[in-house]
Amino acid sequence: MRWTVFFLFLTLIRMEAAPSDAAAEWLAKTPLAPPMTVPKSAADWPKQREDIRRSLTELLGDLPPRPPLSAFQVLARDDKGSYFLEIIQFDNGAGEQVKGYLLLPKTASPQHKTPAVLYCHWHGGHYTSGKDELFQTNATPIPAGEALVREGYAVLAIDAPCFGERNGKGPDGPAQLGSAGEMSAAKFQLWAGRTLWGMMVRDDLTALDYLCSRPEVDAERIAVTGISMGSTRSWWVMAMDERPKAAVCVGCMTRYEELIREGMLKAHGIYYFVPGMLKRFDTEAVIALGAPRPMLFMTGDQDGGSPVAGVRRIGEVVGNVYRLLGADSARFENVVYPDVGHVYLPEMWDKTVEWLNRWVKAR
Repeated sequence: MRWTVFFLFLTLIRMEAAPSDAAAEWLAKTPLAPPMTVPKSAADWPKQREDIRRSLTELLGDLPPRPPLSAFQVLARDDKGSYFLEIIQFDNGAGEQVKGYLLLPKTASPQHKTPAVLYCHWHGGHYTSGKDELFQTNATPIPAGEALVREGYAVLAIDAPCFGERNGKGPDGPAQLGSAGEMSAAKFQLWAGRTLWGMMVRDDLTALDYLCSRPEVDAERIAVTGISMGSTRSWWVMAMDERPKAAVCVGCMTRYEELIREGMLKAHGIYYFVPGMLKRFDTEAVIALGAPRPMLFMTGDQDGGSPVAGVRRIGEVVGNVYRLLGADSARFENVVYPDVGHVYLPEMWDKTVEWLNRWVKAR
């Protein structure tokens, strides 16, 4: 029920939103970076790409080094019939123990390595769910974890900061749950010279380190996917690391300037905001770092958190980068679904599986 209400909320605020006069006045007095310009020569792209990634690293803040693999431990391993479920944990080196689930097909072994998916859960106000989203339908039309392991993928999901078993584990402890704990965590990270979003991406990259290290996993066949906050986590992971070979991102293909102009800053939580981003570039620059690896984006044109003008603008710019690099046009798809809000449709799930099987399993 909460899932339905949340999706309806995002759809309704999109329908009610109108270009904001106040936003136009604020923007007129605030110098922002212009839209990203794609270089004319493919030879110029590596330098631009390097500059963007370096800027992103700076904007995320003074992040502590990622913990070593020795920080990981397997707490439990259960036989689930067709797969093994492991509960893993690692000390993130920043004051928290992070738990995750690893689903392993029984066919996977060091001799028969399996492709894998780093699954990034959403927000949706579901602070108690986190990694448990793998077994729920609060965000996806079917339980994603078991569906993907049936397809032959190892699947790893961790609790993001403030979610799942990390809900109530922020700097104010159990007195601050849910959105209050998220706000406290964001405040703490800003005082520490870093961002909550940076710490979230850092944890995801730490999980990726572990996934690549597992002897049953083919580190050359790893994808990343998610909806909403999980979508944004996915395209940031693609931007910051070369190891994921493909991504599927549902919702939250958001260009920040359009978000402001449409009066839709209210559609995203505090975790989402990185100080100084629009002084450097907008999100097309982040997403473009994934090129030429296969990326699929699926967004409803009534998704309040993803103004469709921004979705299409990102698609144009990123598509030009793929073409610049001589990539097959099939490697980048930006699908806009008419009359659809912030929702993961069954047909989107089918397309997700097809994409992963084509670009990851079949590699």
